[in-house]
Amino acid sequence: MTDGTWTDESDWEIAGDFGDLDELGEESGPPPVVAVVGRPNVGKSTLVNRILGRREAVVQDLPGVTRDRVSYDALWTGRRFMVQDTGGWEPDAKGLQQLVAEQAAVAMRTADAVILVVDSVVGATAGDEAAARILRRSGKPVFLAANKVDGERGEADAAALWSLGLGQPHAVSALHGRGVADLLDDVIAVLPTVSELAGGGGGGPRRVALVGKPNVGKSSLLNRLAGDERSVVHDMAGTTVDPVDSLIEMDGKIWRFVDTAGLRRKVGQASGHEFYASVRTHGAIDAAEVVIVLVDSSQPLTEQDQRVISMVVEAGRAVVLAYNKWDLVDEDRRYVLDKEIDRDMARLAWAPRVNISAKTGRAVQKLVPALETALASWDTRISTGQLNNWLKEVIAATPPPARGGRAPRVLFATQAAARPPTFVLFTTGFLEAGYRRFLERRLRETFGFEGSPIRINVRMREKRGAKRTH
Repeated sequence: MTDGTWTDESDWEIAGDFGDLDELGEESGPPPVVAVVGRPNVGKSTLVNRILGRREAVVQDLPGVTRDRVSYDALWTGRRFMVQDTGGWEPDAKGLQQLVAEQAAVAMRTADAVILVVDSVVGATAGDEAAARILRRSGKPVFLAANKVDGERGEADAAALWSLGLGQPHAVSALHGRGVADLLDDVIAVLPTVSELAGGGGGGPRRVALVGKPNVGKSSLLNRLAGDERSVVHDMAGTTVDPVDSLIEMDGKIWRFVDTAGLRRKVGQASGHEFYASVRTHGAIDAAEVVIVLVDSSQPLTEQDQRVISMVVEAGRAVVLAYNKWDLVDEDRRYVLDKEIDRDMARLAWAPRVNISAKTGRAVQKLVPALETALASWDTRISTGQLNNWLKEVIAATPPPARGGRAPRVLFATQAAARPPTFVLFTTGFLEAGYRRFLERRLRETFGFEGSPIRINVRMREKRGAKRTH
């Protein structure tokens, strides 16, 4: 500090007295995407689970269990990528199966590489040949996985799939793991470091998750924003089981939306596909940058609404509150709702609120400015000098409360990370939770942070060689 002004160089010298600072690494960009496609019941989800090394994709003996595109984080030989499970693709599908096929077709177009799974026992069908024709024209790296090759006898069946014109078939057994490692080695070799969909830089689509309790209107809102039927909508709660990734253009920008299954009261109370839907909603929040929390404004706020909000805040994501079904709100309900918000949503007073109707389209255009505001706050970094000059003024006006007869001193502060903004305070003693909340309020008053959670960590000065961290 020179003449009362903090400088970056002196900051780090002081910080060295407290040990290593835990910093969060900056994202270099969204990871590449590998789509796993094929006819129904050829073993796509089993292969996805084998790639992940864990059971995530729902697998049953019945064909057609997977309906929407579902994305998972995967890691192979130190390379991170997204693997996208899809519903069975059939060229002449009708009804619901046609919607499923359309989702698989979108996956083929938007992935950085594609794995076409074919049942080697059955051999190449007309559907496999149609998919191969589309993939050959796509210009993307395509890998042919000849599944269900459990021994040397199946090698000949796999070799017959050269006829699809996609190069050498990879003989694999998704169930037993045979040949999957060699397939992944070849896939990783051609994947870009960053998804080409994102343009190789920071200009890729921002990731938005739609979350809320069942039947609150998430799929209806997605369809309204997209201008078409991206998700199955039905009056019965729980129609959506898998998250649906959709690239949607709004106000001249592309956004990546994930429509998630409605959260049940507790994950442990759900069974079968509902259990997986709840788990996937957690995953969608973790994969998102900003989350639109949908609340049914025509109904009283519920414990489920509160649980969803807590989940989003704990995940550290930017937040926009969207009060849906506003067309059903009369003057009496509006008065009661304002009271509910003041009482039950005080801890989210910093989140932008938009009153919308997915059904009529009311005010949905206001979501884009709210999303951009929340993301800008989420990305914000404050220089160390500016932060410490602000902190000096705040502490001079309102010192931290004494504990055990001694008031702790805040020696230095730095922003350790963005996304969400995370601050570390170096102190001589413990800071009460109430004082940390006070600092958060003052941070918001000075620097904004509308739509973003803030994290404040306290690191106490080391004593006698022991590090004490709160």
